[in-house]
Amino acid sequence: MRLRSIVTALAVLVLGVTPTLAQAPVGPVGPATPQVAPGTNAMAVPATPAATPALGKADVDTWLDGFMPYALASGGIAGAVVVVVKDGQVLTERGFGYADVKAGTPVDPKTTLFRPGSVSKLFTWTAVMQLVEAGKIDLDKDVNGYLDFTIPPYQGKPITMRALMTHTAGFEEQVKHNFVDTPARMEPLETFVKRNLPERIYAPRTTPAYSNYGAALAGYIVQRLSGEPFNDYIKHHIFDPLGMQHATFATPLPASIAAGMSQGYTEASQPPHPFEDIAVGPAGSLSATGDDMAKFVLAHLAGGGPILKDSRPMYVQQDQFDPPLPGMALGFYHEDRNGLRIVGHAGDTNYFHSDLHLLLDQHVGLFISVNSLGKDGAAGPLRDAFFRGFLDRYYPVPAPNLPTSPTAKADAKTVAGIYWLSRRSESSFFRSVFVLSQAKVVANPDGTITVSDLRDAARAPKPWREVAPFRWVDRTGSTLVAVVKDGKVVQMISDDLPPVMVLQPVPGWESASWSVPALQATVAILLILLLLWPLQALVRRRYKQSFALAGRRATFYRLTRVSALVQLLGFGAYFLIFALFTGGSVAADDGLDWLLILGKALCMLGILGALAQIWNAVLVWRTPPSSWWAKLSSVLVLLAGVGFAWFAITLKFANLTLQY
Repeated sequence: MRLRSIVTALAVLVLGVTPTLAQAPVGPVGPATPQVAPGTNAMAVPATPAATPALGKADVDTWLDGFMPYALASGGIAGAVVVVVKDGQVLTERGFGYADVKAGTPVDPKTTLFRPGSVSKLFTWTAVMQLVEAGKIDLDKDVNGYLDFTIPPYQGKPITMRALMTHTAGFEEQVKHNFVDTPARMEPLETFVKRNLPERIYAPRTTPAYSNYGAALAGYIVQRLSGEPFNDYIKHHIFDPLGMQHATFATPLPASIAAGMSQGYTEASQPPHPFEDIAVGPAGSLSATGDDMAKFVLAHLAGGGPILKDSRPMYVQQDQFDPPLPGMALGFYHEDRNGLRIVGHAGDTNYFHSDLHLLLDQHVGLFISVNSLGKDGAAGPLRDAFFRGFLDRYYPVPAPNLPTSPTAKADAKTVAGIYWLSRRSESSFFRSVFVLSQAKVVANPDGTITVSDLRDAARAPKPWREVAPFRWVDRTGSTLVAVVKDGKVVQMISDDLPPVMVLQPVPGWESASWSVPALQATVAILLILLLLWPLQALVRRRYKQSFALAGRRATFYRLTRVSALVQLLGFGAYFLIFALFTGGSVAADDGLDWLLILGKALCMLGILGALAQIWNAVLVWRTPPSSWWAKLSSVLVLLAGVGFAWFAITLKFANLTLQY
């Protein structure tokens, strides 16, 4: 879910810091941005050793013993579970660290429950495919045929189940009601999907934009067509056939397995957090042990038995980027690497962070989950280092020696600019996160490019070298491509990111290159104006001077100051909302509506105040005598008022909806 990661951006806006994609919204239970684990070198270019170790339990355990304890300790992560399966058998199941730090309870892969986050979606998609095999779902039929409410077409195109499974339904990002403070606020799945239908921002099957709502909608379709509540369906048709006795989508946890639930931490040194109540169940509410996850992995590697007649259609790429990069399959996404055909999924709640990988042709599966975000978000880098390190150890490939493209410098200039993720909000105040935290692509003098949000182990933007027109590689073997039409960039894609979102050029009027400084300047002028107001009164009192203005000039002088106060309070209400999210103090449910209503009301009044600030400037310039200072300050106040109105409107601070 990573709600706090979604809003970290705005917490530092006034300081002018732009967060990386790892901090960007990746979602309730969304796939994380890969980086490198503290204390590891797994991001180095893979090179073939003299003798590749055999993939066996003894060697894997030895490698894990050298990797995991240090990675957990250096990353501030309390505990982890790791599962490796091969050729229809569990190769190894390991617990590392603690499920409960204070009690000293170690992680047990057979009894300790973790929250796999968006890996839960793979169970939902598997359930969908069961109904496809039963002839109850047609992947290319309008989903309205399976629903008891209507989703209007967008640009003349309906949503299909294939669009839901490939995250191309066109939904904007929406987080409200995904998390709730207490189980009492949990909505039934039917209520959730009907109440929280997101706006559409893309035509179906055109643009990847990760959607938790889309998975919840698919779960509701499973519920309707099967006649069973979604949680019961998963238990009866997946958990029970596989013998997954310590797995559930239920919130709160059933009493029979609740005692095995791991605590969730921000960092291992901090107190644990309560169990996360995830309302968007089919998208991410699974709780399961590593041993039970192994059974699910083995079933898929065995072709689906006993839960599917044939799982292989789920692994076929549905969309292919051009130039080629791994794309979405049905529910799984391709993460092909080291010459291997690999599908998988990542998942994140606020405190649990997980990855599942299937090496399809090698009949090998991996699952890793940690119970802490860790220092500086170390959970993501650790998982990526585990995956890449495993591949480089057991399936190494020599680094290709590709020459630099002769078009490098020209193409670098073509792609240089400001970008944002296709997965974003447009209709709510969460739009501000995406408008004000964007990625910058820079053309370097040597012909390489850097992308501000694609970083190396030292957290610095890494150089990308062009090896073919609009195709770049970094030193780790990752690839970045740009789709260019008529000389203009349409999108950029990297296999450093899962193929559920792309980078898109930002229209100039929404670019953070000017909007962030403009917002900072607006806030600064309003603050200075308010500070000078009482200071000027004190100076007049000290020197026994009377207030020089009268009539309309005096009225609008005071109105501009009152307006500035209202405007700052309006901004402040939203900064408080984001601070509460970032600090984990609130959930995204109706409990925050009072503050949201207050912020919207203040911003609406602030927009009216901007009209007073404009008219004040007109009076100052038209009504003599006016000093140069009065004229200058009136212009600055006018600019701040216009700036406030611009941001309040374009960032959706003053719109009427309480959805976000």
